[in-house]
Amino acid sequence: MNERTIELTEITAKEFWGPQDTHLETLKRLYPKLKIIARGSLLKIYGEDEILDEFELRFHRLVKYFSKYNRMDENSMERIVLDNGPQQMNPSDKILVHGVGGKLIKALTPNQQRLVHFVENNDMVFAIGPAGTGKTYTGVALAVRALKEKQVKRIILTRPAVEAGENLGFLPGDMKEKLDPYMQPLYDALRDMLPPQTLEDYLTKGVIQIAPLAFMRGRTLDHAFVILDEAQNTTHSQMKMFLTRMGKDAKFIITGDPGQIDLPRKVSSGLKEALHILKDVEGIGMIYLDDKDIVRHRLVKKIVAAYKTMEEQIEIQKA
Repeated sequence: MNERTIELTEITAKEFWGPQDTHLETLKRLYPKLKIIARGSLLKIYGEDEILDEFELRFHRLVKYFSKYNRMDENSMERIVLDNGPQQMNPSDKILVHGVGGKLIKALTPNQQRLVHFVENNDMVFAIGPAGTGKTYTGVALAVRALKEKQVKRIILTRPAVEAGENLGFLPGDMKEKLDPYMQPLYDALRDMLPPQTLEDYLTKGVIQIAPLAFMRGRTLDHAFVILDEAQNTTHSQMKMFLTRMGKDAKFIITGDPGQIDLPRKVSSGLKEALHILKDVEGIGMIYLDDKDIVRHRLVKKIVAAYKTMEEQIEIQKA
């Protein structure tokens, strides 16, 4: 009797084996001629070489399926294990990520679809638009997809630590405790797309990093999908520092809303400046989303439109 060992490195073993190891038991039922023993992330299989070869092939298909869809049941396992034809996963070009609980994450508006296209065809993309247009959420989905498909080795999400009317120094707790609430929208998006244990493991191992923009100084970001969120709150020097962190095989998305700048008066926005300076640089894409792309509550679209009208009136009065 021969032995093979397989280690689960890309996914969390506990979630892959299922509640009360139900998926493991299904494997044992489908391969009665093999002795299958799981210990954490390690799987030991004993049997004849021919059956072991077949098992390894089908097992890696199961891992790929689970990594893509974040879920698996007995029917899908049987289909993948017993299917002798080429693997069919029925992917949809419109689906970016199969999120937690089977949630389908996709571009919902034409401009969000354009954003996906721009990112696929440019290494650096500026996504500009008001609140609720899905620019950050779509960006995070693209980053998770790239990580799952092993196009990158890590995801880095960052924001300038400029608070809307608050001062971090007066908040209780250490630096992480002060910053985590400010980074919450990024955590929220990731929780939609990755199972809790997988996300926790990625954060612990640094596969996914969420940090304020100041922490990017001095780094070279290779093999990474990097998103700078709330970029309208960067200064000239911060934006220049961030853009020059780009390393080989990296993707950068810069999102922002020039209408919600929280910088001190007389401090110009690094985002506005970058959009002007880089507009003709080949390899950099710029996509502008508007109130037609708002996918939050229907009132958000009306609120954005009302404020836009007021701000335009103020600009006319100033002129």
